[in-house]
Amino acid sequence: MTIRISSLFNALLVTTSCILGGEIATAHATSTPNQEIPSSLIEQGHYQAVLGDCMACHSAPGRPTYSGGFPFPLPIGTIYSTNITPDPEHGIGTYSEADFARAVRQGIRKDGSTLYPAMPFPSYARLSDADIHALYVYFHNGVKPQAIAPPENKIMWPLSMRWPLIIWRWLFAPNVQKAQQRTAAEFSDPVLARGAYLVEGAGHCGACHTPRGITMAEKAQTAQDGNAFLAGGSVVEGWFIPSLRQENRTGLGRWSEQDIVDFLKTGRAPTGASFGGMTPVVEHSTHGYSDSDLHAIARFLHQLTPADPHEQPWQYSPQTASALQHADLSARGAQVYIDRCAACHRTDGHGYGTVFPPLAGNPVVMTADPSSVVHIVQSGATIQPLPTSVSAFTMPSFGKTLSDREIADVVSFIRQAWGNQAAPVSEQKVKQLRETMPESTPPSKLPKN
Repeated sequence: MTIRISSLFNALLVTTSCILGGEIATAHATSTPNQEIPSSLIEQGHYQAVLGDCMACHSAPGRPTYSGGFPFPLPIGTIYSTNITPDPEHGIGTYSEADFARAVRQGIRKDGSTLYPAMPFPSYARLSDADIHALYVYFHNGVKPQAIAPPENKIMWPLSMRWPLIIWRWLFAPNVQKAQQRTAAEFSDPVLARGAYLVEGAGHCGACHTPRGITMAEKAQTAQDGNAFLAGGSVVEGWFIPSLRQENRTGLGRWSEQDIVDFLKTGRAPTGASFGGMTPVVEHSTHGYSDSDLHAIARFLHQLTPADPHEQPWQYSPQTASALQHADLSARGAQVYIDRCAACHRTDGHGYGTVFPPLAGNPVVMTADPSSVVHIVQSGATIQPLPTSVSAFTMPSFGKTLSDREIADVVSFIRQAWGNQAAPVSEQKVKQLRETMPESTPPSKLPKN
């Protein structure tokens, strides 16, 4: 699984201040300044902020927590996340709870202007009034005000105009009341209902893992909308986003419930490890989920049918391992693999448990788009130390030590070995991908939740 869930593609959409269905969503009454706030409610709100991964987008290296300033570079310019501390001038200190609810669930600021949906309010529309209330209390009573303005957005005119997207909101943003009612009506199992609420709502997984149409709207916003939901997105920030459905080869069809739980909690599992934009999601969000919520998510993902029911199951083939173990390096890329990769990922492709992930049967290795595999070889990756997994492991970058031809050879070798049977990668493709190669990712400097 990959990619930061508040994705770059969301930021390509521009919202409006229209009110969907003629309704303005409201929440609980705002607490009075003199009213004592229970610490349990503040902690509940903090947990909701962890579920929604608020820190990842609203905190930037070198700036205080939640003070905004995180850049979203786009072809049309750069936007910066907003300050969501309770500072009255630069943050949300003057927001009532109704103002806050409307901003989170409908993308409308207190002054009536619109938010860029780098914050995925189409998903947050599903948040309950109780969770909105807890979030509001936390951000106004549990977060220190920061009198810091984020940088000005830098978007070229006329693309900076937001009013044309009124039609987009009418067509694609969900009705808040209907969105809140959906999961309770569909699932009799409370665990599945909770999993759906987290995946479709607070966790906003579809913002990255659901493909988008030509309008840049998600093709499905919930599992009820069809098999496009979580069927895999596109390439975001250099990383291809895989399916979270039950495809055997390229999805989670061979992941156990515990594999999914371990991955979200630690960034590593016997079946794979986080990289790219998914690493900060684990680091700042999912590692802090409760075990019951992690199991609810895994249970929900397990009941999603494959988007491609005709995909052939993966079966391990020992042929590659046998050849390597007998010093047969005649296959394209075999020599590079032995020299650079085998010490960690082994000649049989199985890797070493949760330390070095397997390449044999790895869904990311077998996706049609090879961008992620090529970019990991070029840029490397670091699995961060967390309270749930204290050791850090780094995949070194080979972008400066291997030629485009050598990278193409070794990636092709990996994609075809051990029964993976994915298409080879050309030298020209690697050369093209070098132009969009992500920077190597050192351990995050953002504060931990």
